[in-house]
Amino acid sequence: MKDQRAQYSQLIKKEAKSLGFLSCGIAKAGFLADEAPKLEQWLQEGRHGKMHYMENHFDKRLDPTLLVPGAKSVVSLLLNYHAEEKQEDPNAPKIASYAFGQDYHHVIKGKLKILLSRLKESIGEIEGRVFVDSAPVMDKAWAAKAGLGWIGKNTNLISKQVGSFFFIAEMIIDLELAYDLPVADHCGSCTACIDACPTEALIAPYQIDGSKCISYATIELKEAIPSSFKDKMDGWMFGCDVCQTVCPWNRFATPHQEAAFQPKGELLELTAKDWQELTEETFQRVFQKSAVKRAKYTGLKRNIRFLDSSKSS
Repeated sequence: MKDQRAQYSQLIKKEAKSLGFLSCGIAKAGFLADEAPKLEQWLQEGRHGKMHYMENHFDKRLDPTLLVPGAKSVVSLLLNYHAEEKQEDPNAPKIASYAFGQDYHHVIKGKLKILLSRLKESIGEIEGRVFVDSAPVMDKAWAAKAGLGWIGKNTNLISKQVGSFFFIAEMIIDLELAYDLPVADHCGSCTACIDACPTEALIAPYQIDGSKCISYATIELKEAIPSSFKDKMDGWMFGCDVCQTVCPWNRFATPHQEAAFQPKGELLELTAKDWQELTEETFQRVFQKSAVKRAKYTGLKRNIRFLDSSKSS
């Protein structure tokens, strides 16, 4: 039985690699006892801002067996999105590099469904579900439990081998597997991310006030951006890469090989003036199948106007 579990785990990792995943780790499904008090405190302190969905499904968020009855294993997978390309105009409003290409939700969901069907072909009937950042799953906690990295002072998962420019996805299945061990924290005395955060959203090592984060203000927040963000946006109109860009471990990040994440030339070529004059037609063309559509045309225009008002004041 032990040999079979190891065999199945090796098969999953081999198939994951063939589908282009950066790495794959496996943890035993169960209640996240260490995360429960941290999540409760974070919510009580209102660090989630207007992300009220974070208050929902508290129990499911901490216990995957409530999402997938009979779940035995949480398979965590990383997919690289590190882009070498940059926006050409240094004065143009900036987009986080994860949103340069097609919407990662669709790209990764497709790969996960193939992975699960391949496992069913090889192993037999498996009950399970796949998740990409759209369900109450604590993906960073599970990836850390599965040995794919540690949760750093910027609250992102960091790997010694590849840095942190990757998406995290999960497959929760009712199959006993061989489990990986967590790795040590290698942040040491470094505070580069905390020192560099434009809005001081990293309120302490390993703690983030989501309501102060530029990604929250430009993507999650549906109403007017608070005046407290004025002059602190660092030019970002969709997301923010600062706490990753300054992380020393990202010197080991390598360019992704995923065709779907290649940015459109037009996106990179748009000048500051082009963004100011952005029409809905251009928005729909440039961001077809893009995660930027989450902000909608009106949201992106709001963000650009907010950046412009900060410059002119």
